[in-house]
Amino acid sequence: MANLKDIRNRISSVKSTRQITNAMKMVSAAKLRKAQNTITQLRPYANKLNEILSRLGDVKGESAENIYAVERTEEHVLLVAISSNRGLCGPFNANVVKKVIELTEGQYAEQYKKGNVSIYTIGSKSEQILHAKGFKIDAHFNKLYDNLTFNNIAETAEKLMALFTNKKFDKIEFIYNRFKNAAVQILTQEQFLPVKHTENNSNNYNDYIFEPSQQYIFDTLIPDSLKTQLFAAISDSYAAEQGARMTAMHQATDNAGEMIRSLTLSYNKARQAAITKEILEITAGAEALKG
Repeated sequence: MANLKDIRNRISSVKSTRQITNAMKMVSAAKLRKAQNTITQLRPYANKLNEILSRLGDVKGESAENIYAVERTEEHVLLVAISSNRGLCGPFNANVVKKVIELTEGQYAEQYKKGNVSIYTIGSKSEQILHAKGFKIDAHFNKLYDNLTFNNIAETAEKLMALFTNKKFDKIEFIYNRFKNAAVQILTQEQFLPVKHTENNSNNYNDYIFEPSQQYIFDTLIPDSLKTQLFAAISDSYAAEQGARMTAMHQATDNAGEMIRSLTLSYNKARQAAITKEILEITAGAEALKG
């Protein structure tokens, strides 16, 4: 009977776990809908702004200095790992950390050996995992998720832009999960600075008239574009996080259901065996009394 009690306790424990994972799945689903709406509305604006800047850079006849597009030798590199502040979302955070480590051992191995690769984190999970693996975290912006607004993120973008223009870093890259759908997240390595210039061979964009000047437009639009780029990356990551957590909790809920069914079957078999044993003992006792 002790065995039956243990199985009953385990069934009760798994049922409680299933209630928790199911509740977390529902919460993540609600957050995902809101985050998905944000990134769906933001992407067309961000893409159009990048298109305008790309066309602006193709215009001939007027010289404008773009301090954010200056390409230097990649001696000092900054990697910004964008993860989450919470776990229980499958390999979401581990994939970001794995990519950062891969870059320090591959593309930027030479700079890393010289101590010229710095790591910033947005999300405490990547900070914790990287620190545990022996990596130095030079700065973190984990509190951004407490107030995920454009103005709040713009301040962080300005800090990163200042680090580039002051020549502390020659290149800044983001590593994050890009949202595709609730079940799929695309691990992304995205260059933030210097601004990439897209060559365009078309002559349709070479007869613009700028007012007040091309330089003024550069100085105004490019900082806004960079702020939007960071906001889009973090919003993408946040939506991907909710999708990953919803999927992970859905799988955990299904696994708990399977475990409950298996334990219930074991309980019924053990109970049947106990009842059979008691019947045999009673029968044997009755036969002994007859004798």
